[in-house]
Amino acid sequence: MGTWAAGRGHGFRRLAMMAFAAACAAAVVMPREALAQSSGDGPPRPPADIPSAPPVANPPAANVGPPTPLLPAAPVTAPPAPAPAVIARPPPPAPAAPTGVTLAVSARFGRDPPDINGGILWRVYSDKPEAGGSFRLIKEDRSATPTFTLPPGGYVVHATFGLANAVKRVQLRGDPVREVFEISAGGIRFEGRVGDSKIPPGQITFDVYPGSQFEPGEKRRVAQDVATGDVVLLPEGAYYVVSNYGDGNAVVRSDIRVQPGKLIDVTVNHRAAVITLKLVGERGGEALANTSWTVLTPGGDVIKESVGAFPRVILAEGDYVVIARNEGKVYNRNFKVEPGFDREIEVVAQ
Repeated sequence: MGTWAAGRGHGFRRLAMMAFAAACAAAVVMPREALAQSSGDGPPRPPADIPSAPPVANPPAANVGPPTPLLPAAPVTAPPAPAPAVIARPPPPAPAAPTGVTLAVSARFGRDPPDINGGILWRVYSDKPEAGGSFRLIKEDRSATPTFTLPPGGYVVHATFGLANAVKRVQLRGDPVREVFEISAGGIRFEGRVGDSKIPPGQITFDVYPGSQFEPGEKRRVAQDVATGDVVLLPEGAYYVVSNYGDGNAVVRSDIRVQPGKLIDVTVNHRAAVITLKLVGERGGEALANTSWTVLTPGGDVIKESVGAFPRVILAEGDYVVIARNEGKVYNRNFKVEPGFDREIEVVAQ
């Protein structure tokens, strides 16, 4: 019995310890509200039941609008072909600035007259001849005051103004250079007249020779077949002009002088006339074709030969003899030319 009691006491203690351990475990996981209820005296009580929300038999429908109709399906199309590729190219490089030394040139009529404002041909040559001995042309310009850009070095600059010219040797180093050429030149312009009547262009031409017509020796022409109104540019100096009116003997020589920077109008007066020749069977009759003509001076010098029914010849003032040949027969007549008196000369075949 004592043994049972002791065993029972031991069993009670074991149960008490197990109950204490369970109580400690419950205290660890017990919610805060349960701790509040168990703070009083007496054994711990379970927490009050939390009422749940009453079930709803028919819950209200949500405030949802009418369903949005579906849009028709978009047609399926092939994607657009890709645009051709654009190859980006860099812009062309800007032209390189001219490198070298600038040479500005101009010309004037000698030392004092104004600048020449046109009619100049500029040529720039190398100052060293090539293997053949000629000088290489580098640049050319026709403006009045051109500017050349050239590598440093030596050059020969040639300015031509009509039949006048000027030449300079120029050395270019680093700084811009300006050169003024002095061309002592002037101009002459011609026209011809008979009395007060101007000779039409095309019937008269002019040849120009250096010096005076009274100087001895053969002269070389500096200008030939100059037409009425043309301007000839010549170096300063003395010249003489030969004016040819027609292709007969109406020739006049005149001395002139060219002055720098001046244009001189030269009027040449001819004492001549236009003569038309005509071979007729009777006075006032029709001209005979296939006639050969010879016009001579009284001394026998031949002035003009021609063939035709109505040949024209321009003759200087004076006396003449005309010979007509037709069908193996020869006819002649003397006649006189008066200045400005144009007329027909009839030769009667008798």
